[in-house]
Amino acid sequence: MHVKLVAEVGVGTVAAGVAKAHSDVVLISGHDGGTGAAPLTSLKHAGIPWEIGLAETQQTLLANGLRDRIVVQVDGQLKTGRDVVVGALLGAEEYGFASAPLVVSGCIMMRVCHLDTCPVGIATQNPALRAKFSGKPEFVETFFEYVAEEVRELLASLGLRSLEEAVGRVDLLETEAAVTHWKAAGLDLSTVLAEPDVPDTVGRRQTRLQDHGLEKALDHSFMDDCAPALADATPVSVEVPITNVDRTVGTLLGSEISRRYGAAGLPDDTISLTFTGSAGQSFGAFLPRGVTMRLYGDANDYFGKGLSGGRLVVRPPEDSPFAAEEEIIAGNVILYGATDGEVFIRGQVGERFCVRNSGATAVVEGVGDHGCEYMTGGIVVVLGPTGRNFAAGMSGGIAYVYDPERTFGQRVNPELVDVEPLNPEDSFMVRTLVERHGVETESAVAARLLKRWDTEVLEFVKVMPRDYRRILEATRRAEAEGRSVDQAVMEASHG
Repeated sequence: MHVKLVAEVGVGTVAAGVAKAHSDVVLISGHDGGTGAAPLTSLKHAGIPWEIGLAETQQTLLANGLRDRIVVQVDGQLKTGRDVVVGALLGAEEYGFASAPLVVSGCIMMRVCHLDTCPVGIATQNPALRAKFSGKPEFVETFFEYVAEEVRELLASLGLRSLEEAVGRVDLLETEAAVTHWKAAGLDLSTVLAEPDVPDTVGRRQTRLQDHGLEKALDHSFMDDCAPALADATPVSVEVPITNVDRTVGTLLGSEISRRYGAAGLPDDTISLTFTGSAGQSFGAFLPRGVTMRLYGDANDYFGKGLSGGRLVVRPPEDSPFAAEEEIIAGNVILYGATDGEVFIRGQVGERFCVRNSGATAVVEGVGDHGCEYMTGGIVVVLGPTGRNFAAGMSGGIAYVYDPERTFGQRVNPELVDVEPLNPEDSFMVRTLVERHGVETESAVAARLLKRWDTEVLEFVKVMPRDYRRILEATRRAEAEGRSVDQAVMEASHG
C-alpha cells in the first residue's frame, strides 16, 4: 500500500499511523509541486516545504521505532542531484520527479492540462495538437543520467559509497552558512535539523517488509473450493461467514482469475460466493467477470472499489426486522473507480456513491451526499432519497433517480448535467434493472414500483451530462453517415 501525505505541521504523526497500518510506502509531498490542472490557490497555499515535512516524518518514525518497516518517498519540485542527496540526508529513500521530466519532454507550463488544449501535444487527445509533440524518451533518459551523475559526485564528496548510506544522515548537512545568514535571522531550524536520541541499532531506513497478514485473508478459506472454476471454468458455489475484520475479500481470488484468464475473466456466474455477516472495507474490490458475491448482512466503505466485471449483491439477512430501504446497509465511496460489472444494493448507502465510476451498473435504494461524483461512465439507478451535490463533476454515464416529491432539482449539481424526463428507451432500461434488483435482493421497493410501474415510471428523472450527450449524438451520426467515429468525437468534444 502506498499513502501520499501533504507536507504540513503534524505530518510525522500521520506518517506514524500510516506505518502502523502496514503501508509499504509513505510519500511526503511538498508545497511546490502540483499538476498543471491544480487550482492556483492550491499551488500557492497548500502545504509546506518538503524538507520540513520530511524531517518531521523521519524524526517521528525513528522515535517510535517504525522507520525500518516503511519506505519514505519525497517529491515537490525536485530537479537536481543536490535535491536528491538533501532528501536522502533528511531521511527519504525514493525521490519523485514530475515537472522537470515534463519540461525536458517539451512542456512549457501553460497549465491547461485539464482543458485538452496543450499547445505542445503532451496533455491532450486532440490529434492535431498531439502531432506537435517533439519529445523523445532519450531526452528524459539523458536528464536522469545527469541527475545520477551529480548524485554520485555529491556522495563521493561526503565519503559515502551509495545513496543508501546517505539516508537519515542529517549530521552531514552543512547548515552553518545558511543558519547564520542575515536573511535567516530570527529563525530557529534546530527542530528541522535535530537527530532523535535513539540507539544506533535503530534502523534509519527501511530494512524489513511490512507484515500484511495476507495468510490470514478470508479468500484462503474458499480458494480450494474455487479450484475447479479456476482450472476449467467449472461452476462452483460456496457459502462463507464474514466479519468486519475481513477486508478486501475477493481480491486474491480475482487476482488469480485475472492471472489465468486475463481481462476476459470467466463466464458469468462461474463462481458464486454467498457471505453472511458484516463485511470489512473494500468487499469485492477489483472483482473480475465471472464471480458473483452475495452478502447477507452489511458492508463497510469502498464496497466494490475498482469493480472490473464481477457482480455484487448486498441485502439484509432474511430474518431482519427492519425495512431495508430506511436503513444504511453499506458505507461510503462505493464503486470508486469501477470499470465494469453490476451491483444491487437493498438499502441506502453513504456518501460519494459511484465516485469516478466509469462503467459499472448499480441499483441502490438511497445515497448520501455527492452521489455520482466525477462519474465518467456506467448506469446508476437510485430508488430512494439522495443527498446534496449529486452529479458534481459528472462528465459521463447516466443516472436515473426516483423523485416522487419533485425535490431532486434542489440537490443536484447542475454545472455539467441536465435533469430531464425519461424517454421510452430509458423507461425500458430502468424497468429491466429494477426487475433484476428485485430478483437479486427480494427488494420491497422494487416490488412496489413494479406493481404500479406505468404510474411510478413517471416519477423518475434522468441525469444526463451535457458533454456526454453531445459525444453520443456525434457517435450515432458518424455511424449513420459512415464517417470516422473518432474524428466525429474529437470534433464534438471541441465544440
